Amino acid sequence: MDHQSETKNCQNCKQDFVIELDDFAFYEKMKVPAPTWCPECRQYRRFVWRNERNLYRRDCDLCKKSMITIYSSDKPYKVYCPTCWWSDKWSALDYGQDFDFSKPFFPQLQELQLQVPRIALLTKNSINSEYTNHANNNKNCYLSFAVFDCEDILYSSEIFDQAKSLCDCYRIEHGGSLLYECIHSDKCYQCQYGIFLKDCMGCMYCYDCRGCQNCFLSSNLRNKQYYFLNKKYTKEEYEEKIKNFDFSSYVVRAKLYNDYINLIKNKSIHRFAIIDRSNDVTGNLIINSKRAYQSFEVSNMEDTKYSRVATDVKDSMDGYKMGFRSELIYECHALIHDYNVMFSHLSYDNSHLQYCDTCHNSENLFGCVCMKQGRYAILNKQYSEKEYSVLREKIIEHMRNTGEYGEFFPPKLSPFGYDETQGQVHAPLTKEKTLEWGFKWSGNLPGTFGKETLKPEEIKDSIKDVDEGILKEALRCIKCKKNYNIVRAELDFYKHENIPVPRKCPDCRYLDRVALRLPCKLWHRRCMKQGCQNEFETPYSPDRPEIVYCEQCYQQEVI
Repeated sequence: MDHQSETKNCQNCKQDFVIELDDFAFYEKMKVPAPTWCPECRQYRRFVWRNERNLYRRDCDLCKKSMITIYSSDKPYKVYCPTCWWSDKWSALDYGQDFDFSKPFFPQLQELQLQVPRIALLTKNSINSEYTNHANNNKNCYLSFAVFDCEDILYSSEIFDQAKSLCDCYRIEHGGSLLYECIHSDKCYQCQYGIFLKDCMGCMYCYDCRGCQNCFLSSNLRNKQYYFLNKKYTKEEYEEKIKNFDFSSYVVRAKLYNDYINLIKNKSIHRFAIIDRSNDVTGNLIINSKRAYQSFEVSNMEDTKYSRVATDVKDSMDGYKMGFRSELIYECHALIHDYNVMFSHLSYDNSHLQYCDTCHNSENLFGCVCMKQGRYAILNKQYSEKEYSVLREKIIEHMRNTGEYGEFFPPKLSPFGYDETQGQVHAPLTKEKTLEWGFKWSGNLPGTFGKETLKPEEIKDSIKDVDEGILKEALRCIKCKKNYNIVRAELDFYKHENIPVPRKCPDCRYLDRVALRLPCKLWHRRCMKQGCQNEFETPYSPDRPEIVYCEQCYQQEVI
């Protein structure tokens, strides 16, 4: 069928959106109809499946032991601890059911969801890392999420490749050590408060620096040493200036943080988008990719569109948190090592899946829930290869008639309220808007209030004056008023790195880091360097204060 670009009205937000000619070619390849929701609303719909950070305590429904889980006790699901869930003590095939052609598909899938045990947390092969999720092969990690192959990580997210001794960091790749409040930084050592640092050591309150050592409140530096406020000094002069700051003091640190934000917002040159070793791409934070459009935080991508936080993916569209040699993916969340998978959630090492929820090491599944090593199954009931193929096509035709086929799961099938998920972090909605769109709302997030034993103003200003007694205290966040505490590993880190006790809870510190990152949207703008007429698509909206340059002007300015 020949198509032209087509404007449609989103059935969720009611705004117009455009389906391009290449989009239709992809839909025909996947044998699916064009979407009825706009790209942004499709991302909202995937967000609602990812409760990454909100943890609850409840008993495992198999071994009955107390466990940490992403499912609150009021949710109507069976939940097994990771040990029980991965064991051979149960089989998802025991919950198989026949497809009823007198009913729509999604209510039948929801019935199955309520029967099959769900995994409490997505964790594997970790030691002393009970309070982690979407995390594998870790040791001594605490309240950290999307962390892999790391050790001694505190209150951090998206940490990879054998990083060690990090606290309050976001997106650290290719290793790092002794980092505090660093964002999107690679191969750094003993740095504090840094964004877009690479191969740096001993840098504090710096933005967009590479190959630098011992730099302070500086930005846009390359291979520099002993820079203070972007000015070069001798080693002795630099160290003398640094001595003027009592880094152990919360009051001093608060002033430095404000100076740091001012440096980023008003004094630094900002590249229109971070796109490295890539051709024919649009978006931001794109590395080593080609033909990747409207994509953000991706690497090694090819022929993809509307991807967010992904790596090593080919010929795919509408994915969130996926990658590692995945191909032919459409409308999915949390996929690894998958081929030809559509409309699915939490799928590792699979091929030829549709409408599956939390299935692993499987192939040729349709509408299955929590399957491990499944083959030719529909609604968790196994068939012969021929029976499976015939029934699957009949169900797809049935779903086309009911208007269900070709879209991701309806939001009501998600186990979570939108306020529990990463959606409320990256694309917050009001409760009223959430319910209007048919999403769930929990309204009962974890946390205690009013139980503090030590008020913010009673915390010692200097970490040098804080003793072990603080480990027994309940503190109160100065932003959200929620109670939080200091754990032993955290106090040891603060003492070692001369960092004062934070006055905000871990969640508010996380949200502060998120606020420093750019949105996953694009605006058309012109380079701000005087005389330059270059135009580009950028995640910096026109009303932002930053100085934004095109690639050519940016490369001329960094020193």
